[in-house]
Amino acid sequence: MSYQNFSNAQMQAMDAAHHLHPFTDHADLRAAGSRIITRADGAYVYDALGNEILDAMAGLWCVNAGYGRKELVEAARAQMEELPYYNSFFRCTTPTPVLLADRLARIAPGHINQVFYGSSGSEANDTALRLVRHYWALEGKPEKTIVISRQWAYHGSTIAATSLGGMAAMHGQLYGAVPNIRHVMCPYAFELAEPGESDHDFGLRAARTVEDAIVEAGPDNVAAFIGEPIQGAGGVKIPPASYWPEIQRICDKYDVLLMLDEVITGYGRTGAWFAAQSMDIRPDTITTAKGLTSGYQPLSALLVGDRIARTLVDKGGEFFHGYTYSGHPVACAVALANLEIIEREGLIERVRDDTGPYLGEALSAGIGDHALVGEVRSFGLVAAIEIVRDRETRERFEPAGHAATVIRDHAIDNGIMMRAVGDTMILSPPLIWTRQTIDEAIDRIRSALDAAAKELR
Repeated sequence: MSYQNFSNAQMQAMDAAHHLHPFTDHADLRAAGSRIITRADGAYVYDALGNEILDAMAGLWCVNAGYGRKELVEAARAQMEELPYYNSFFRCTTPTPVLLADRLARIAPGHINQVFYGSSGSEANDTALRLVRHYWALEGKPEKTIVISRQWAYHGSTIAATSLGGMAAMHGQLYGAVPNIRHVMCPYAFELAEPGESDHDFGLRAARTVEDAIVEAGPDNVAAFIGEPIQGAGGVKIPPASYWPEIQRICDKYDVLLMLDEVITGYGRTGAWFAAQSMDIRPDTITTAKGLTSGYQPLSALLVGDRIARTLVDKGGEFFHGYTYSGHPVACAVALANLEIIEREGLIERVRDDTGPYLGEALSAGIGDHALVGEVRSFGLVAAIEIVRDRETRERFEPAGHAATVIRDHAIDNGIMMRAVGDTMILSPPLIWTRQTIDEAIDRIRSALDAAAKELR
């Protein structure tokens, strides 16, 4: 059955009748009707009404290599014909997860050489939580179970991943969180820096809230600290340069494992294969997904450091954990082809040396002076625009989040897909964007801000 046999209105009606969407107010959505995205090419998506939209979110932070990649389609087709599925249980495996694990070990930081597969970032963070607690038990320290996380962190939407995250609204619907997870302040200087406080000093202060939490709990009770190098779904909160070195010092001092969530930042977004390399972080685990396959197949890879892996292999016996689709051969085939595209086309170097710096410059020059903009910030090809009522006082619009939602809707009307998080607009485009694409995006964002300003004022 083809969607082309149905009108846009018919598709919307079926969607409303049967489809429960993620992170959605369903009464609101069904009153308005879903936007039906029907095809995509390069940096653009197209809806059922024929509207062309520049995708500044790379789908959901994931389409790093852009849309319409026939190599990825061919990789999936060829693997499906040869072996569409077999599991990684029963002392078995298939070729593509083996080849992918080898490839990931070669591009990861040098002390990371093992991979555990899943289908999503949420699953990978569940695995990481189980693994670090199991590690300490194997090392004879089962009391080390507490994980320190941060407010506004997003680590997924399963019960364990939501518990790890720091989203209050999500916690409110848990009805029983995973225990022994504690949250401290996030490095969000725009709202949390004190008057006159330098970025350097703020970064140290934010990091030391982690140390305070470790000391309060007792280092012998703390298993790990988990953090995104750049907090993504929480509003692209980019820490000062002083933050991560201090986090590293604290984790080393108290023998606390460092879990790095690179579901968003992995595979080129920060101008390196991993933000751990961009920011000189030495994690014990790296959670990855999204850009691993550019979203063409669901796949996650938890990258595991030698310290944990050695104990798991030497002392662990059977690790009672895994998924039906761990190391799915088709997903892994697509991932291998995707990593080849990223390397062959020099997308990482482009982000590092050209488009990443240019995005920051273009945002500042193009919209930095707009009446609704309190701050723009970026790192590689991920960026945020803080929305304010008053640029001088940084007063926000009321109710919270309303202004950004208005801007988001005008942005889509002006042909660019951005995301609103609270009072922040965020961008995370495909790595194939060029300077010309960035200029086009800035023009469309400026038009959306101008239209929203008239409505809001």
